[in-house]
Amino acid sequence: MRETPSSRGTVGDPGPEPPQRRPGRATAHTTGASRSGTPHRSDGRPSQTPRGVRRTGPAGRIGTTPPVPTRPASRRLRAVALAVCCALFALITWQVAAHGPLRRADERVGRAVFRDVPDALTEPLADLGGMTVALPVLAAALAWTLWRGGRWRPVMATALAMAAVPALVVPLKAWIARPGPLEPGTGWYPSGHTATAMVAYCGAALLVAPYLRRRWAMPVAVVLTVATGIGLVLRGYHWPLDVAGSWCLFGAVLLVLNSKGTRRSSGRIPTG
Repeated sequence: MRETPSSRGTVGDPGPEPPQRRPGRATAHTTGASRSGTPHRSDGRPSQTPRGVRRTGPAGRIGTTPPVPTRPASRRLRAVALAVCCALFALITWQVAAHGPLRRADERVGRAVFRDVPDALTEPLADLGGMTVALPVLAAALAWTLWRGGRWRPVMATALAMAAVPALVVPLKAWIARPGPLEPGTGWYPSGHTATAMVAYCGAALLVAPYLRRRWAMPVAVVLTVATGIGLVLRGYHWPLDVAGSWCLFGAVLLVLNSKGTRRSSGRIPTG
């Protein structure tokens, strides 16, 4: 026999009623609620990074914390290198012109190393600073940079650096009038061959480096520049300070002209 289901309610229970609002559940969906389980609980609390309190960078633009510096580290390093080059050049020039203790020590070192290495080795190294060797290298880098990317600003800056070699070296040679190590006459400070090698090889490396996948251009240029100076000293063409003075002077020239030449064109360097 089939039983008839009985009602689960008891005597005194109220009849059917519409659903009632429960505190903690229905009110949790209202705007501004902050109880647990609320899907909109973030509406009632301040944002973690509200726009009104975001910190700005030094230039007043909205940025991250800490703010991005206005001057890149490369510019600071360039400024430090420029200051060091200028200070060393001023010190060396003063000592050479005033016959100071640094010049006397320089001449003792020079006499101790002159012609210690066979001329067959030192002569080709000294010739690296000649116009017939260094200028074709720089001219090829200038032409290739213009053909590859049309970057005329760094090209003009490097050409000006090479034009500064005779413009600065010739008056300094006449003013200092330093006698040569083994050759007669005066006018050996600073070294023109060293200056030519530094501007030609390092300038060419600065031009072609943005287009190379590996960073080998500048190390090769530094090796060639240093080899030129060593060859000039060992062969007896220049005193050591003649070479060091040229390195400092035209290191500063390259830093100044290259920074101005690449400031506006660095963003258009192709990376292919």
